[in-house]
Amino acid sequence: MEKADSEQKLYSRMRLWEFPDQYVVEPTDGTSGSCLAISRVDGAMNLIDEVPHVQSVRVPKIQTIFGVMGLLKLLAGVYVIVITERECVGSYMGHPIFKVSSLKILPCDHSLTSSSVEQKKMESEFSVLLNAAERTSGLYFSYDVNLTLSVQRLHDLGEESKRLPLWRQADPRYLWNNYMLEVLIDNKVRSLHLNCSSRFQNFQAAIAKDIVDVTLIARRCTRRNGTRMWRRGADSDGYVANFVESEQILQLNGYTASFVQVRGSIPLLWEQIVDLTYKPKFEIVRPEEAPRVVERHFLDLRKRYGSVLAVDLVNKHGGEGRLCEKYANAMQHVVSDDIRYLHFDFHQICGHIHFERLSILYDQIADFLKKNGYFFLNEKGEKVDEQLGVVRTNCIDCLDRTNSMIARKLLENQLHRIGVFRDDETISTYPHFDESFKIMWANHGDDVSIQYSGTPALKGDFVRCGQRTLQGIVKDGWNALARYYLNNFCDGTKQDAIDLLQGHYIVSVNRDMTPSQKGGLEAFASFPLALALCLSGLLFATMSLRQARSDIRHLFFSLVWASMSIGIAAVVRANGRIFCNRPRLHKPQR
Repeated sequence: MEKADSEQKLYSRMRLWEFPDQYVVEPTDGTSGSCLAISRVDGAMNLIDEVPHVQSVRVPKIQTIFGVMGLLKLLAGVYVIVITERECVGSYMGHPIFKVSSLKILPCDHSLTSSSVEQKKMESEFSVLLNAAERTSGLYFSYDVNLTLSVQRLHDLGEESKRLPLWRQADPRYLWNNYMLEVLIDNKVRSLHLNCSSRFQNFQAAIAKDIVDVTLIARRCTRRNGTRMWRRGADSDGYVANFVESEQILQLNGYTASFVQVRGSIPLLWEQIVDLTYKPKFEIVRPEEAPRVVERHFLDLRKRYGSVLAVDLVNKHGGEGRLCEKYANAMQHVVSDDIRYLHFDFHQICGHIHFERLSILYDQIADFLKKNGYFFLNEKGEKVDEQLGVVRTNCIDCLDRTNSMIARKLLENQLHRIGVFRDDETISTYPHFDESFKIMWANHGDDVSIQYSGTPALKGDFVRCGQRTLQGIVKDGWNALARYYLNNFCDGTKQDAIDLLQGHYIVSVNRDMTPSQKGGLEAFASFPLALALCLSGLLFATMSLRQARSDIRHLFFSLVWASMSIGIAAVVRANGRIFCNRPRLHKPQR
């Protein structure tokens, strides 16, 4: 272990110098340290004692930055990602937490001038995907504390591990820029870069003389993350799509309580490929492997969290019903004293408005929650209890309503234990506290949903207001339409950007350099063009039909135009998948 690195504090403010031949990052937070010089030709890095003197007429551009997120190498150039704006959003275990407000891509691609035409074309395509990083939202970081570990895991770190730099402590599963940090770490540049992860929500509320501080952190796993339709199910190693660890932390009068839940896609090999329909069909891939994949997934959960209660929330009808049946059958091979499975048909029991019936679910899992508890430190900072197990919910529907209900019950239990609540009091007893709690979980659900679906969570009005509202129903309708558009016409490119930024696709000169090549009908498939032709055909058919009153021959032209529109529509309907925006770089190995 590298104890020397443990004393290197991360720089919290830097000055970026943009020289014609290099970038120079200079610490300006009062901490003494070397400057980092990065060549704009090939991205080569070296530490220098001071900023070079300006020798040219051209004055270098200077701006303040707040951290380096990493470097990414494409075919001919290296690209540096830096944080240009930040916002302090709260604290975690006494340390300030910042949200990334703005990112900037610094290209080190001057070597492109001597590259081939094909390389220039491919570099341009890749750099367009890389620009998606500048639009990435919901990234949080700290200069002082490791956000990738729960309070319990942080507390259980050995003293030697606690002295290590943050990048050595971090859990790579929840480190958004893990892949991009590799070059900086290899070059021993360890005081400039930041570990970015998590979604972060926090509020404080007064109850009598006490100030209750509640924090909610969502850690999204990078192993199989992506967009809503292009990352479904699990891979052959048992890693599931959109896996999120949610931790609710209570701090009050020196006491600390932490409760962790996890969510993720149903751990089977399945897909839901967009095809222009509103709800594409569920397709189970290699169903014979389901027991092995499920076993791998839950053995990993048991190793990390202890006992596991899998709560399956999907209904038993249609495509979801087939998934539910296959999931339940596969769970029979892994259910044990430490792993339980519970199906709760949310749609049948709660319908669209009776979400209060979630209390039925809580009654069914209360014994598990009581047995496995939560992490608890007394006012002296001594560990009194630890969490011995975790509830795992799947991410088709109902997550935020279910997770917030469980978290609410546990928070009430913790406040009773500390003595803030009397025996007959609940969160609802204090309207301001109740409202803040609901808003926190609603924002949490929106943040997680935006990351993979592009829109806020559906039915979020129940989490936010405690009931369904007309405004919420209208908003859900709009978000549903937005999801349809994004799923079909935008998310393929977004998935490529995610795969590129997180190293699921490694750019290499020796690799296939023509991911954009298409053949057959796909080479000409363009939904905007097809839609324009259909509408034009209908317009001309209508115009010809009107003219048929004076000349019967126009009736023939009307039929021709209408037939063209119908024919194009039929071709698009029959080949919906190739008219959608699909990922081109990487398809996960199943």
